[in-house]
Amino acid sequence: MRKASTTSAKALEASYAVALLVAKAKKPFTIAEDLLLPAAVVLAETMLDKRAAETLKTVPLSNDTICRRIEKMGTDIVEQVVGKLSDSFSLQLDESTDVSGNAQLVAFVRYVDTDDIYEHILFCKSLEGKTTGEDIFNVVNGAFCEYGLSWKSCSSICTDAAASMTGRAKGLIARIKKENPDVMWTHCVIHREALASKKMSPVLHDVLNSSIKVINFIKSRPLNARLFSRLCENMGAEHTQLLLHTEVRWLSRGKILNRLLELRSEVHAFLTEHRSPHATLFQDTDWLAKLCYLADIFSKLNELNTSLQGKNSSILNLYDKVGGFLKKAELWRRACAQEDFTCFPQLDDFLSSEDVDRAQVKLIIVEHLTKLIQDFHSYFPDMEEKSAQLDWMKFSMCTLSQFWVYVKQEHHDMGQKALEQLLPFASTYLCEASFSAMTLIKTKQRSRLCLEKCLITAVASLPPRMKKIISEAQAQVSH
Repeated sequence: MRKASTTSAKALEASYAVALLVAKAKKPFTIAEDLLLPAAVVLAETMLDKRAAETLKTVPLSNDTICRRIEKMGTDIVEQVVGKLSDSFSLQLDESTDVSGNAQLVAFVRYVDTDDIYEHILFCKSLEGKTTGEDIFNVVNGAFCEYGLSWKSCSSICTDAAASMTGRAKGLIARIKKENPDVMWTHCVIHREALASKKMSPVLHDVLNSSIKVINFIKSRPLNARLFSRLCENMGAEHTQLLLHTEVRWLSRGKILNRLLELRSEVHAFLTEHRSPHATLFQDTDWLAKLCYLADIFSKLNELNTSLQGKNSSILNLYDKVGGFLKKAELWRRACAQEDFTCFPQLDDFLSSEDVDRAQVKLIIVEHLTKLIQDFHSYFPDMEEKSAQLDWMKFSMCTLSQFWVYVKQEHHDMGQKALEQLLPFASTYLCEASFSAMTLIKTKQRSRLCLEKCLITAVASLPPRMKKIISEAQAQVSH
């Protein structure tokens, strides 16, 4: 009996461990019984013996079992997070649509613990019907009531600038301010960067649109894509495919233009062979010079955008990166005004080898950079003020947040003031990353899946309390 009891306990523990792996890998629940268990049995029988293989068969890994395990782990993670939310925390919210057409609202929280600032997922809730500010508020407020959280403890909230979030009368922020007038709203820094870099002059916009039309002519037609790929292979190109443009993807423009520029000889040959009117564009040196500039500037914007992404980011950190970019943009503008284009390598190489009207190129670039800098300042009006407030913060032996949590223990008011600036989310990156995970978890084959606990278990950085969960469960081997 003792041996059977021990085997059952180990099988239960193994079952939870495998369920956590399945959740983290964002795989269907059936993979445990259909693939992982048979593979483990084969490995045990081959490397060990049949007795070990038979023991592994006692681990319960059915579809329903894995589902229950993930539900319990997701619930435990939320309980831990809620238990750590004290007097003050910040909230990050974003909404997206899953594969079945349901609107999903994801929330992350950031709070001060004993030694640092931590951030964790709080919930993923479906929005039934409309996605207005009032509907979003009702879902969030319902979650707050369920978890026993007070709006007075929510010091800040970070969202995008959609009308449902920022509407003066019925927007989410306005509705939250009725519950807590002191709550601070932060417009996602990454969204602001994307909006600021989106506008351009009609001349450059025409170049971008023409480039997209060329790409679509080749890429969106399967036969053309295959013929173009063969042409690239015959011409010895490093890449054999163009990239499709996607407006909602922040890095799309830089990537598609760089690939088009790299394959411009192959594209020109293909368009000429198919008698496309766009073939003449790749003989126009002025048009190609503008394409080179767009590829260069969007590459630099992509570098900025990528640097703004990631976990544990603060307003101070992201504003420093945006401020650094603006200083560089000002230097680029001054250099280009003197017809020095070395800051844009692809454009500089092209101008060095082709006969192009440099004065005309200079005017277009200076005008675009001037407008770009103005747009960034309009979307970041408080950047200089924030930098001045936080510029005196220094640390050497630990992270910025850890330093001020430590300072607060001895100098409460000063530490509290610093943490008030560091606690708010600076972007909705965590929500966006969760939506990427959502597309892997909820697929066409799993369109009826209840998403919340699966997503929480998959993206949570806080591990479930396995010993507690197992102690509350009944050990039972698989038959």
